Formats: sequence, structure tokens, C-alpha cells
Amino acid sequence: MSSGFCEIDMRMGDSFDVETALGSPAGYLDPYWYAIYTCANHEKRVHEQLERRSLESFLPSYESMRHWRDRKIKLQLPLFPGYVFVHLALVDRLSVLQVPGVVRIVGFDGRPSSIPENEITKIREFLIHGYQAEPYPFLTVGRRARIVRGPLAGMQGTIIRRKNRLRFIISLELIQRSMAVEVDETDLESVV
Repeated sequence: MSSGFCEIDMRMGDSFDVETALGSPAGYLDPYWYAIYTCANHEKRVHEQLERRSLESFLPSYESMRHWRDRKIKLQLPLFPGYVFVHLALVDRLSVLQVPGVVRIVGFDGRPSSIPENEITKIREFLIHGYQAEPYPFLTVGRRARIVRGPLAGMQGTIIRRKNRLRFIISLELIQRSMAVEVDETDLESVV
């Protein structure tokens, strides 16, 4: 029986040992990017609440056209459904865990795992410059390549062909989600 609320997993907020997780209190005070797992369809609300609390957050989105009988509508949808990214020092994690709609900070073995800043920066710049991306099923196999030019230069991913177009799939291992972007073959180099 659903009450309209999601179940909150507070394990990350209840028993977090700084020394075990980070090895030193200094790492506990330095800000890093973390993935926040949210309740279904709460990404925008969580992002707004984080911004209201003066926490830097990032909700990558894409535009999708939906067709109904009598009209068409453009929607802004999350590129990585169920996730919002936040830049914070772990000392401030409680302010994130208290946001309605936040389930947990993503990590392993009860420890939050940070995302490399350059990955977030490149995805952010790519989207800010108006390039298009869309969600794609998470890939672990395929021909590996690296982008050598443009806002995503240096990013590694998997190449696929779809409708005679070359698509570059960027996968974020931590959240097991991927995004697809169209690229020119001359902007790629093989990765061994």
C-alpha cells in the first residue's frame, strides 16, 4: 500500500564513521561531487531544495517532445533518472539527507563515493553549450574510445551505431547510468 511517499534509507546518516570512510578528517572537510539517489520523479524538487539551502547541485536534463491526442509538449527530463549531483563536504551531509525526496548519498560499503570533478565539469559544459544528450541503457561492453575535441574532450566511452549515426555512450559507473551523444568519427580515438 503506497502512501505517496518514498521510503528513506538513512544508513548513510545514522552510522557513518569518518576515520573509516575517509582515513582523515581533512577529507571530511573538503568538498567533492556526490550522487544523491532520490525518490522516483523527485529529482527537480530535490535540486530546488538543495539550491535553496545554498548547496551547489547539478541536475543534468534533456528536452523530450511528448505527443498527446490534442497537442505536443516539450518537457525537461532528468538525464540520469533518480539522481542529482551535489558538491559538498561530508561534514555537511546531514543537510542533504534531510531534504525531502533524498533517499541516500550513493556509495559502497556504507561510505559515500565521490565522482571525479572533471566528469561533472565536462558534462555540465557540454549541456551549457547547447549540445544534446539523452539517457541510454548502461553499457559495459563495446568498442571503447576517447573524445579528442570539444567540450567532452578526454571523456572515455563506448561507440555504437544507431540509424547510420555514430553515438558515443558515456557511462557513470557509480550510478550505473549512461548518456548518449552524437559525435563525429574524426573527434574520436580508440582506447585499448
